[in-house]
Amino acid sequence: MKASLFVTCLTDLFYPRVAVAMVRVLRRLGVEVDFPEGQTCCGQPAFNSGFEDDARAVAARMIDVFETSEAVVTPSGSCAAMVREHFEHLFEHDPRMLARARALADKTFDFVEFLDKKLDVDWPSWSLTGDEAVTFHYSCHLRGLGMTTEAVDVLKRIDGVDYRPLDDLDQCCGFGGTFAVKFGDISAAMAREKVRRIAETGADVLMCNDGGCAMNIAGACRRQGVDVTVKHIAELLDEAMSHGSRTE
Repeated sequence: MKASLFVTCLTDLFYPRVAVAMVRVLRRLGVEVDFPEGQTCCGQPAFNSGFEDDARAVAARMIDVFETSEAVVTPSGSCAAMVREHFEHLFEHDPRMLARARALADKTFDFVEFLDKKLDVDWPSWSLTGDEAVTFHYSCHLRGLGMTTEAVDVLKRIDGVDYRPLDDLDQCCGFGGTFAVKFGDISAAMAREKVRRIAETGADVLMCNDGGCAMNIAGACRRQGVDVTVKHIAELLDEAMSHGSRTE
């Protein structure tokens, strides 16, 4: 199977290691990965700020760039949700572009969703070298993708992961893009509550499949003195796979 990597703005600027880990994982699973160099942004920042014309222009470029891809995989649930939920709205008055937007939406996946829906992965084959206490933050945009327990299910299948349930795991971390700017006090209070819940788990690692949430929570943890490493699930899978199969 072939898949194109949509790396997203935040991953490109702040978490390139996540994109590298994704590529390594996908290639180990037999996926032929390419990176269309013309990609920029999905238009989410402009769309969330009410600038629909600007968002439409950026979305049209993304449709052009990925139109010939067999599948599009991204490390960000929010960017996948932008394509799946909102591109159709942006082009609702343009029948030709609407059809193209729907075609892209149908083949765009969050990384974990792609593993779950499109690949037959032998999860028990992979193992971390030692027990690692891990918890998971469910980002809001995963709801728009129809994802529920997929990421947690993956974590539980990896030998060496000591999964620690997070109370109110689907509660927003307070980032919400421009929400954190417009409503700073509310956003900060939500982040503090999220950090409190994370600390209660005793986990060493927080899994978070969205760059915005990862930045927000990691910063809040530092400010509150909570020593936890924030990772993308692709990084953990890359680490487990690099140690080889337990059956080898």
